[in-house]
Amino acid sequence: MVSDDDRPFRPRAARVVSLAVAGLVVALTAALLLAMPSLGWLDRAGFVVVGLAIAWFCWREAAVVARPDATGLVVRNLLLTRRLAWAQIVSVRFGQGRPWVQLDLDDGDTLAVMAIQRADGALADQEARRLATLLAARTATREDD
Repeated sequence: MVSDDDRPFRPRAARVVSLAVAGLVVALTAALLLAMPSLGWLDRAGFVVVGLAIAWFCWREAAVVARPDATGLVVRNLLLTRRLAWAQIVSVRFGQGRPWVQLDLDDGDTLAVMAIQRADGALADQEARRLATLLAARTATREDD
């Protein structure tokens, strides 16, 4: 059973805006093709490819997510998905000026978690705290104070 703390992290504002822009781009591409019947097939194909590429990018932005479970965290950003064990995550950072949460990893690398975005305001701060609390709970040992 999934606990309330294990629910996925998802952006709110970026998701709504991205899906709206994707829908608008598809509708405007179709309207443009209908309004300009004299375009050749190559021009039409170009408009369709560009419109679909923009819509795909917007869909990917809307689909970013971080899914916690008992063993770790799966972070799906724009282009890459990465699975991390809780032990690989050293800390969660979300200071002022950061557009999204950043994880410090045990190999010295960092990983952005685009699912928790500054644009969501107080909700983003709350979700960053939830992620940090999950990390602390999942990495606690008997020697922890």
